Amino acid sequence: MARPLALFGGTFDPVHLGHLRAVWEAAEALQAEVKLMPVALPPHRPPPVASARQRLAMLRAVLTGQDRLGLDTRELDREGPSWSVDSLLEVRREIGSRRPLVLLLGRDAFAGLPTWHRWRQLFELAHLGVLTRPGVPIRVSEELEIEVAARRRDTVSALLEQAAGGVLTIPITALDISATHIRALLRAGQEPRFLLPDTLLVDPRLLEVYRHRGDGC
Repeated sequence: MARPLALFGGTFDPVHLGHLRAVWEAAEALQAEVKLMPVALPPHRPPPVASARQRLAMLRAVLTGQDRLGLDTRELDREGPSWSVDSLLEVRREIGSRRPLVLLLGRDAFAGLPTWHRWRQLFELAHLGVLTRPGVPIRVSEELEIEVAARRRDTVSALLEQAAGGVLTIPITALDISATHIRALLRAGQEPRFLLPDTLLVDPRLLEVYRHRGDGC
């Protein structure tokens, strides 16, 4: 079977060590090619503080020098709201029907899945990999539980027997890092060392936008 492809979306405003460590561990667990997919216009939250160009520059800077994590810019290149289902439809057309595709989600994003655009169609296109702290239960609505009950898988091998349609919990190291907090530190003139990749701290131009702008999400 082809090596799985996993996608992890977000504003990455800015990208921080919590994002990177989570997807790194997911890549190892799934033995997958993992791509970070920055959102252009998030439908369920305020627009990012940094522009698409600025966020893309940060991501490219921190992903340089390793070959486990890549970048998918399709949502930045597409006009209109960044619906995940549209992105998965495009990716599925590109990779074919047989290669396993995994959409990586944080625990809170997974719990809010019924608010997403055409959310049930996601299961036709991809598996869901739910990134969570070991031993921490995920509380979901009855509607979501009914949808995923028969889709839950206990192991990576069981998940990847098919190309899409399963749900797997992936335990990750708990790094409680907030992009909102990082932006607040930068606005206050403080240095968010050990919260961000050193690459972003070495080049002050990459973070300059946060020192002069109001907060977003």
